[in-house]
Amino acid sequence: MNGQDSLESLRGLHQDLIALSESRLPNVERLWADLEAHIEEFKKLLDKTTKSDASRSSVLSGTVQLDRTEYSANDEFKEETMKLADALNLDEIEAFRLLLDAQEEVDALDRSSSMIAIIRFHESRQFLLESLRLVLSLAANVDTSEEVRDVLSQVVALILETKDGPIQPGSPYVQRCLTTMEDVETWIHSLTDRMQRRLTLGEIWSAEFEEIIDFQQHSLDQQHESLSSIVIHLTKAKHAKVESFVRLLDSMHGLDAWNSIAVRYVPVLLAFISEYGSPEGSGSLDQARSLNAKITDTKGSLAWNLKSLQFASICWWLAEYSGWFLDQSTDSLPDGADPEAEANARSETFFEALRGGALQCTLSICSGIRPIIWYDPARSGLTSYLLKDTPLLPPEAGSMPVHFQNLIMEQFEDFVETFITNMPDTLRRFKFEEDDQRRKVHSRIQATLQNGLHEQDLHLERFLMIMAHAYERRPEAALSFWGDTDGNLYGFLQWASKRQSTPRVGAFCELFRAISDGELCAVHAHHFLLEEGATTPARLRRTVSLSWAQIFAELDLYASKIREHPVHASPATLRDGKPKPVEIDEPESGMMLECYLRLASHLCEQSKEVRSWILTHPSFRMMDVLFLLCSSAIPRRIRACAYTTIRSLLIEKTAELSTQVWNALDQWISSGFSSVLNAPKPAKSSALAEDTLESIATNFEESNAFIAMLQAFVAPDAGTQDLNDALAFPETLGSAYRMPGVEPYVDFIFGNVFAQRLPQLEDHGELRILSWNTLNFAATCLNTFNEDLIVLANRSNLSVDAAMNTSSLAAYVRLHPFCRVMEWMFNERVLAVLFSIAHQDVSEVSSASPDSSLLATLLCSIDVMNLIVDLQSTYLDIVQPLIKSQTTRRRRNILSPSLASFEDSVATHLDLIVDLGLYCGSGHPDLIVSSLKLLEKLSSSKKLNMQPPPRKGLGFSENRLIGVLVQNNDLERIARSMSSAMELDHRELSQGPEAAGYKIKTAILNFLSHSLAALPDQPNLCHALLGFSCNGNSIEIEHDSLFTKGISFFHTIVRLVVDYPDGEEGIMLSWCLNIKKQGLRVLQTLWESPLTSIYTLSELRLADFLFAIFSKQVSINPGTMWDARSTTDPEFTLGGSASALEHYLCQRRSLLTYSCAELRLAERQGVPSLKARIMSTLLGTTLMPNGGHLSNLTVFDFLDFTEIDYAVIDTPTELQYFADVDFSVSINKTPKPYDPFYDLKMIEELLVLRRNEWQKSSLPEGSTENNVLAEAQSLRCYFYSKNMERSIEELRTNTLQACANLIALLVNSSNSDRTNQGALITQAIQMLAPKLERYAGENRPEAFVFAKLGQVLLSEFDFMSSSLDMGRTSDVANDRLSQLFRVAIRAIHLTDEDVVLREALYSICYRYLANIPTTPNAQLHRRNSLQAIKAGGGRSLDIMCDDAYSGEGTCRIAALLVLDALAALANTEKTKYLIEAFSRTNFVVVLVETLSNIRQEVQTTNAKARSLLFAYYDSKLSLLLTLSQSRAGATQVVNAGLFQAIHTSELFSADLDIGFEIDDPEGPEKYIKILLGLVRVVASVVLSRGPQNEQTIEQAKSFLSDNRASTAAVFKRQAKVGGVFAGDEEDLDKLVDLYTLLITLTEFLAYEDQRDFGKRKRNGFS
Repeated sequence: MNGQDSLESLRGLHQDLIALSESRLPNVERLWADLEAHIEEFKKLLDKTTKSDASRSSVLSGTVQLDRTEYSANDEFKEETMKLADALNLDEIEAFRLLLDAQEEVDALDRSSSMIAIIRFHESRQFLLESLRLVLSLAANVDTSEEVRDVLSQVVALILETKDGPIQPGSPYVQRCLTTMEDVETWIHSLTDRMQRRLTLGEIWSAEFEEIIDFQQHSLDQQHESLSSIVIHLTKAKHAKVESFVRLLDSMHGLDAWNSIAVRYVPVLLAFISEYGSPEGSGSLDQARSLNAKITDTKGSLAWNLKSLQFASICWWLAEYSGWFLDQSTDSLPDGADPEAEANARSETFFEALRGGALQCTLSICSGIRPIIWYDPARSGLTSYLLKDTPLLPPEAGSMPVHFQNLIMEQFEDFVETFITNMPDTLRRFKFEEDDQRRKVHSRIQATLQNGLHEQDLHLERFLMIMAHAYERRPEAALSFWGDTDGNLYGFLQWASKRQSTPRVGAFCELFRAISDGELCAVHAHHFLLEEGATTPARLRRTVSLSWAQIFAELDLYASKIREHPVHASPATLRDGKPKPVEIDEPESGMMLECYLRLASHLCEQSKEVRSWILTHPSFRMMDVLFLLCSSAIPRRIRACAYTTIRSLLIEKTAELSTQVWNALDQWISSGFSSVLNAPKPAKSSALAEDTLESIATNFEESNAFIAMLQAFVAPDAGTQDLNDALAFPETLGSAYRMPGVEPYVDFIFGNVFAQRLPQLEDHGELRILSWNTLNFAATCLNTFNEDLIVLANRSNLSVDAAMNTSSLAAYVRLHPFCRVMEWMFNERVLAVLFSIAHQDVSEVSSASPDSSLLATLLCSIDVMNLIVDLQSTYLDIVQPLIKSQTTRRRRNILSPSLASFEDSVATHLDLIVDLGLYCGSGHPDLIVSSLKLLEKLSSSKKLNMQPPPRKGLGFSENRLIGVLVQNNDLERIARSMSSAMELDHRELSQGPEAAGYKIKTAILNFLSHSLAALPDQPNLCHALLGFSCNGNSIEIEHDSLFTKGISFFHTIVRLVVDYPDGEEGIMLSWCLNIKKQGLRVLQTLWESPLTSIYTLSELRLADFLFAIFSKQVSINPGTMWDARSTTDPEFTLGGSASALEHYLCQRRSLLTYSCAELRLAERQGVPSLKARIMSTLLGTTLMPNGGHLSNLTVFDFLDFTEIDYAVIDTPTELQYFADVDFSVSINKTPKPYDPFYDLKMIEELLVLRRNEWQKSSLPEGSTENNVLAEAQSLRCYFYSKNMERSIEELRTNTLQACANLIALLVNSSNSDRTNQGALITQAIQMLAPKLERYAGENRPEAFVFAKLGQVLLSEFDFMSSSLDMGRTSDVANDRLSQLFRVAIRAIHLTDEDVVLREALYSICYRYLANIPTTPNAQLHRRNSLQAIKAGGGRSLDIMCDDAYSGEGTCRIAALLVLDALAALANTEKTKYLIEAFSRTNFVVVLVETLSNIRQEVQTTNAKARSLLFAYYDSKLSLLLTLSQSRAGATQVVNAGLFQAIHTSELFSADLDIGFEIDDPEGPEKYIKILLGLVRVVASVVLSRGPQNEQTIEQAKSFLSDNRASTAAVFKRQAKVGGVFAGDEEDLDKLVDLYTLLITLTEFLAYEDQRDFGKRKRNGFS
């Protein structure tokens, strides 16, 4: 295994172990195999071979042998090897190997080989350590399944080499880990010294070198953390020796800096203390005594440099060590031992450690490694108050991974429990001494009060805060308090809650908050507070247990003080922001009140039961008290806590509660509460409201909490979220003194705070949390506006005003905060702040924890931008004009007139595009997906992609979006990060669609496909990211670019499409197929666009894309499973199964389309070898480059989907509640590709509106709400199913069309070999004929595609080919051709309504019949054709006749052509069947009658349709001509009134040069053609009936006589007498010949002479 494979293997092992720890690893067997393969690596740990002279000499010689392969190195490579060996203190041969492996990724990672080698070296170490840590953690985790734990325990035994021996007395492995930790520390210190030396000496480092140093330092820190965790797990699993503990203690004195390294030893110390200091551990009492002497000695050589850490260690040790002496009998004591003296010594040592800052150090560690992610000034203040001057950990300590934080907290949890269990007397002493000190403080004079308080010991408060940190965010651990009410922890809670001082109650509340996370723990905490307050007298304060009664009493006390001593804030006072506070008994009382409110808020947030209990309390009205506190001049932090409590009570709020709090809020803001109960309230004032809000805005804590509260106020009420048709506030809010609504509050948030105060904040924590709350408010307002209601009101038949939960739609639009928020979103100042929030350092973002305020704020800002882009058209085009038309008062204008759209603002802040691209490599899935969505919308904007005019001397002008990325050198970086995210990860596949990597892949493909589809023929951002070089309006491929090297983003997508599976174990999975579909869609857009087509097809050809993807295609059948469902499942179209089929068809269509493009290109470029290879693949055999063959599906196999039928949901019948709802309004009128037919969101809204109507009226008798819901559900299922059905049917047809196109192209491309072409056509017809008949019978659109393909096949078939001669091959070919004809004839009478399909069928019939005379076996074909016609029972002929007479467009022409060919066939076979059929239907009569209207039809038809009309006449006359060529047919034509119709038409009376008298330069030519056709029919009739038929001869003579002038004119024009004919002289010559024939046949000249002689005789003239 080479270095790269080893690293990838370790990375995969690490991923599997993480998946196992999260219970989402389906393939456990693979993990076991990987673990077994890495046992030896685990044994070696981080051992490495150091530099040696032998290796150095070998490398310098230039020849190095690795794994039996000899390599030669040039001087540059040797020098790089030496530098790498020095940097890593690694053997030169190993450094050579690392450098050699790194060469493969130099281009892909765009880094030097040395840097890649260092990165890979450290990554291997880190993955190895983290994998070992996970193995140990899972093996010890009781929540892991027993089977998994057994296997992992065996792995651990193999690593520790204790599998065949006893576990005790331990393993030297722990010692090796501790030694390695020291080695890593040394390495870290050397790097730190190097960086310090650089700063001191002013050394200049390259950017890459600086990056390498930073990376190494970060990686070594992670390795140190992992080693610490490994030692802890090994120690807890009893794999450590006491000697290791002793060595650890000896090494602790060397720590000289209070930093992350020191902190990483803390849990190791605690684990050893727990193991060897406790009677439940592995050590003996003698060992414990020996260790006690060593640990508690703080003098001489045993003194640590970090004194506070040593005192903390003593404290932790004594908590465990004291367990040996609980209930200890005197018999177990050593000789001469004095139990009382020892106990006193331990106590004195413990309190000495406390005086040395033991608990301060412990609290510092707790608060430092788990900092407050969301800015919490109240808690921070309490922690600072307790820590006083204790040194704090550096900020980087707070970036430790969560698992390590939890590991430390687990150790502190053990410390807490043992301290409570083993040292209860010490805790009591804490409390007694602190209470005593407090009494002394209160006895002092007021002037020294403050100093006295700071002298007070706060050990118990610090211990409570340590407990709070230990159990915070760990609800499972917190259950240990509530699981046993007789246990020590629950007893401690009861004891600590009694007789609390003000500082202590604050710390206790923090503990209570920590152990009440989650619904279950919160309910337990709630019951505890109820029980503790059950017997509490109402008037007692601070002398009883903490309880709800106590909390309510305190709140009521302060509320009473406010009522008794009100402080009315004037506008000036409010503007000053410093009202005089209400008198408080003690300085810490404010802190106590904060803690009560924070505890109440927390419990309300966690538990619905608590919220309900407080809101319905019979005697204490919490809301009234809270608003009274808000309206008073108390400290701002307490007001902020009150806002937070109100917000927590509004979770899942009802409409009644919303109305109550909004009215109370507006009452306070506008006028304040009255200080005397039942007194008249002061008049409300708009000016006072503005001053109040301005006062709130001046303070961060208050404004932040106030905005968070307002967000809860505007959130939808419970039960209205499904439609969002209700306002979250009363419609008359504020109407007594201003225009109703919440506009003042929106203006306060965005005008006073967001645009004005926010940019002034310097603290990043404050800035982020205030930004998040503000943007969260904006997102809530934008998300809760339902613009569909406006559409439904205008288009549906429902009364929206009556059905919605607002008085009217007009009021909803006017009052909803959406409008005002959107106005502010088009304010330049607000947008500037919004863009600044979205602009963050990507390295800081990447390293941020998923729950950090930085990440949440950034994500929220991008989400708000997404909403702005989505909703701006609704606002600008609909809502804003509506508001202007409804509002008569003058409103404050906040819109920036220069902004017509959000894109206009982005155009001046193009750095946003760079930021969004960089965030795609941040590693945070939610941020990546949201960034890609916004990037997709912006990159698709024509406004942003508009190219500025070229500047003089610069040639082309670059796309602005591309330009900003290129300008900052970020284009390739972003492309690489996206490309990396698109790499196929087989382990990711096992996690399914929930895997973060899958979601990112989907988002990236959506971004590419939509952006490319929006601007396919214009160079845009996606082209640049994919690797194309965009120059103005053209695209190129730069030399030596990632594209030319085959490692671009484009090539990654190609590999993904080829390698990504369709499913697993024979089951087609929708999420797998979706990736392939999306990837192919991106590629299809590229190969179809003229801009990129040639480059895309060329690269795909180089990658053997067609052959690779064909080799992986699998056939489907009716038994194929789609997302574990078959197509026969009644609910197939109701879930992912139908989506799987949809994705499959879309993918298949793209592949077929690509095959066509590739084959055309090969033929166009004249590459016969490639063309032959493609055709071979399409026919089932792929020719491999090595000369081998690989079987694959043929192009005919690709029609497998046509055999798939699926179950659909029937249309709901007998609707009772939704029968009259017009669901057609939900039909997508202008769908984009792949958009659903029905808008399901609008369907849902229609259902809810109708349900609201029923709720407001009365249901029919016997009906219930469940009946309405059931009917609504059936409609939901139907429309969803209908969407899927329509989509699948459309894709089936499109895919079939693509396959037909490919088959047609394949047939056409094989025309050089007529024999093979004939065989291919025969095979295609064999496939096509039964499907055509089936689909025609079902009247499916696929029938037309098959019919058109049949046309093409017959047109390409060589009917004169030898393949139709006698023999087996000819029999097959003849049979297939005849079969297709028979199918077409049968299908004609099955398609009564589909004219287009019948036309295609007519074309098949005509091509077959027209080519019969040329076939070698024509007689057989003629006979078979007539039999097919007769087998139809005349039905097909009747339809043909109907179409020929009254058909539409070209269909009637096609029908006439078929009838003409049939008539010719009948004439050849001398059968009267066709003539008799025509006679039965009177077809010839109606056909002839139409001749009389030719002139009128031509003159009344518009110019565009005349060509089609003349073609129809030509076909009609051709049929009449063919009919008249037989005696029976001629008789039918004559008897139908041929000559009468010609006479009536008056066609022969027109001037030859004028014709039809139409404005057409070709009019005379078309006129002559019509005359020619008619005269042909007449001549044919005369010839067919023969000279013996006197009646016909006489009629012909009359025809010539009646049209003598026209005949003479034809002869004159032919002789060029009287001018030259303007039309086709050839037609004129033919007409003259026909006239000559008629004159001859009828002896017309003799007839004329005789008639003229008779006239002369009667008139007496000669």
